[in-house]
Amino acid sequence: MILALEILLVVSSLLLIALVLLHKGKGGGLSDMFGGGVTSSVGGSSVAERNLDRITVAVALIWAATIVGLGIIVSRS
Repeated sequence: MILALEILLVVSSLLLIALVLLHKGKGGGLSDMFGGGVTSSVGGSSVAERNLDRITVAVALIWAATIVGLGIIVSRS
């Protein structure tokens, strides 16, 4: 059980990193400091961005649940 949760943690961690890097910058961060603060005149978020947000939240919840599960299992042994 511990091995399965550890594998799930690694996979969800890598997936979460990739999903966060896929998000579009909102401005005011490090990208503005280095000249990347070009804004678009088209406002709003597309369906793809909303789906990316939903997938990111789902993976983050899986990641957090895996950490809690591992913590409970390790603390009992």
